[in-house]
Amino acid sequence: MYIKTRLTVMNFLQFAVWGAYLTSMGTFLFGVGLAEHIGWFYAVQGIVSLFMPAVIGIIADRWVSAQKMLALCHFLAAVFMAGAAYYGSQQTICFCSLFTCYTLSVAFYMPTLALSNSVAYTALRQQGLDTVKVFPPIRVFGTVGFICAMLTTNFAHFQGSYTQWYFSAVLGVILAGYCLTLPNCPVSQGESKTLADALGLKAFALFKQKKMAIFFIFSMLLGMSLQVTNGFAGPFITGFNSLDGFTGSWGANNANALISLSQMSETLCILLIPFFLKRYGIKKVMLISMLAWVLRFGFLGLGNPSTALGIVLLVASMIVYGVAFDFFNISGSLFVDQETDPSIRSSAQGVFILMTNGFGATIGSLLAQKVINALVNSHLNPALMVDGVYPPALSQTIMQGWSHAWFVFAGFALVVAILFTVCFKYEHKAA
Repeated sequence: MYIKTRLTVMNFLQFAVWGAYLTSMGTFLFGVGLAEHIGWFYAVQGIVSLFMPAVIGIIADRWVSAQKMLALCHFLAAVFMAGAAYYGSQQTICFCSLFTCYTLSVAFYMPTLALSNSVAYTALRQQGLDTVKVFPPIRVFGTVGFICAMLTTNFAHFQGSYTQWYFSAVLGVILAGYCLTLPNCPVSQGESKTLADALGLKAFALFKQKKMAIFFIFSMLLGMSLQVTNGFAGPFITGFNSLDGFTGSWGANNANALISLSQMSETLCILLIPFFLKRYGIKKVMLISMLAWVLRFGFLGLGNPSTALGIVLLVASMIVYGVAFDFFNISGSLFVDQETDPSIRSSAQGVFILMTNGFGATIGSLLAQKVINALVNSHLNPALMVDGVYPPALSQTIMQGWSHAWFVFAGFALVVAILFTVCFKYEHKAA
């Protein structure tokens, strides 16, 4: 029981560090004149995820015990995040210094997502506990930590400020110290993985199989949607404060609180997956996820944080996020598990994550930035504001720009869903 509690605290803090800024960072960047660069801040998470987890994983396997490596990564991530906050606090922000510090921070943070799991599994096995049964309830508290950090950022009024990064850095330092108190995870004494093994390069041979190649391609296409709302939902909702007729509304001032409903939905939707898999099978569950992304973006395009109907539509967008995110990630992981040889199964799962959270999320963030730049940011001109509010005609143009952008993303998700239905011919049995 003691070790379960210890690991629950670790998971809570692990994701609280991320939740402190992930969904609100775009709001801050938008407010300080870096709206055209938001996509890069989210894309770089995918870029560093292409190689940093593998490199850090090799070090943890061969030379440094996992809990110490986890502590070091969190400490360095916190230091660089504090550096980003410092540069973000300057009256004249130097984008290069800010972005460099942020990139180094996430480069050390992203590997901790896998390392924390490794530490948890090792600690549970040392106590003779079944990781399959015991770990999921512990992991749920990671999502709880993410939500709590989001709400703290919201109600402490950090979401439009560089302070959110200082908040994340403080949590990171606390977690780094805490990790040093966790049970020791001995380095491997057996055969060590090569970099090619750690990167899962052998599993790329699966692309020779038509059904796997199609699946991984669609994994990348769907992954292009993953970071879009993390990066731009906050600026979209908060931006209504500068539009004529919408200023001062509760929703526009509490974007993170609204967005936190997405994470709450995600937690609940995990419980629905066994029922849907049993009744509809893996392929249909993946298709349901794709259609949920259409609704996620479509509801954002129709909603606003200032009217009853508008808020209902925003809440609906947050609720369907759980289906959009969980249904594909979990059913896709099961598909990979069922359709690959045991000798490369772990590497194949790595390729799945690489295609979705690596290539897909990176490309999607950068393309989404171009869409937002063309439809929204091109109309923003603070010099035209009167008492911090855009005049009615320009406000209408900006609102329409946001709506059109969300509809573009919804249209893309719909096209992916249709192509998936036509191209993915895999005959499956219901789980």
